[in-house]
Amino acid sequence: MARAMGTAVLPERAAGAAALARWRDYLLSEVDGASLGVFRILFGAIMVWEVLRYVRYGWIARYYIDPGFHFSYLPFIQPWPGAGMYWHFALTGVLALLVALGLWYRVAAWLFAACFTYIFLLDKAQYLNHFYLICLLSLLLAITPAHRALSLDARRAIAPGRVPRWSLHVLRFQVGLVYFFGAVAKLNADWLAGEPLGEWLARRADLPLIGPLLAWEGAGLLFAWGGLLVDLSLPFLLAWGRTFWLGAAVAVAFNLLNAQIFSIGIFPWMMIAALTLFPRPDWPRAILGRAGASRARRPRPGTPPASRAALALLVALHLYALVQLTLPLRHWLYPSDVAWSEEGHRFSWRMKLRDKAAEVTFYVSDPRGGERHAVDARRWLTARQESKMASRPDMIHQFARFVADEEQRRTGVRPIVTAEAWAGLNGREPALLVDPTVDLASEPYRLGPAPWITRPPR
Repeated sequence: MARAMGTAVLPERAAGAAALARWRDYLLSEVDGASLGVFRILFGAIMVWEVLRYVRYGWIARYYIDPGFHFSYLPFIQPWPGAGMYWHFALTGVLALLVALGLWYRVAAWLFAACFTYIFLLDKAQYLNHFYLICLLSLLLAITPAHRALSLDARRAIAPGRVPRWSLHVLRFQVGLVYFFGAVAKLNADWLAGEPLGEWLARRADLPLIGPLLAWEGAGLLFAWGGLLVDLSLPFLLAWGRTFWLGAAVAVAFNLLNAQIFSIGIFPWMMIAALTLFPRPDWPRAILGRAGASRARRPRPGTPPASRAALALLVALHLYALVQLTLPLRHWLYPSDVAWSEEGHRFSWRMKLRDKAAEVTFYVSDPRGGERHAVDARRWLTARQESKMASRPDMIHQFARFVADEEQRRTGVRPIVTAEAWAGLNGREPALLVDPTVDLASEPYRLGPAPWITRPPR
């Protein structure tokens, strides 16, 4: 009997190995790199535009030079001194241009990914979902041979016009996750009841054409459920050839509407640009051919030998996909409501889900029984930083430790630092966000739940 069971297992293992081999060959097979080239051009152009916006509106100084303290993700990552941040943004813009042109692409793409990720990690107060997305896309573009078509490198005969199929799939996967987890995050009681979206829409009632619709009492529910259905359906509509054009039309309308209603920077344009990844890989050449332009030599599909490096890369990409699938769900590991505690909020595609009116005051006490006094946070923080910090417990904790460090440096004694933070979530009455009796300066950084964050009011 044991021998019979053993012989039965062998075909199953063989079938599994064959399936893995087919999947490997499918991902390594080569396709036209034209669509990837178009996305590379658009991505680089949008990033050049973003750098110019930072220069034009004075955001470099406002966000990275003027503050006396930055809520850095890692303590050793700090802004460059002097005019260094201006030079850093200038370099980032030049690198983005080189990415768009496909010139010295391999070096430019990796340096751009490093430069932008450095900017992203400087301050939690500047966290935006689309900045996180840019970090991921820039990393993936640096890995892919996106310069093999429609690039100056290709004209210099540095690269052929074909790319491995995984190059497109990993970028499609990343873009699809933004929509999918954006929908999953909307499955909460407040959003399904039209909050806080209804209040935000009412503030935009002065917009031309759509203003009266936004002022309508039921607009919050309509847009909340509509946004949920759009986010949930788009990954599947875009992935299937027969429904791509329907999905693309919905995505363009959805993102243009978001751009009109909300101040969300380049995010809608980046998501529209990403639509170029989903049709057939050779669609740009097909359009040029129909337009009467000289037809480029179309690469024939093929599967190069599976080298050890290629196999290692495929393993790494699958691990990356696993991380991206699980990271947005980590808030379930915390007992608190993520909209209140913010534990598990970042890096989870939780977009436009909560509105917290908050304010915080810090108090410093001498542990030897001395006086207690309030801290003027504006000595170090800008108004934007202070506003962001007031509703985010981890930033309150980070700043409390900084205040304690400064006081200890000045007096030689490490003080007790407490915070009185009040927050009102989605129109509810304000309540204490953190325990005002806890010495936050002595609380360690932790990945697990913070016991000093209060429970949200019902």
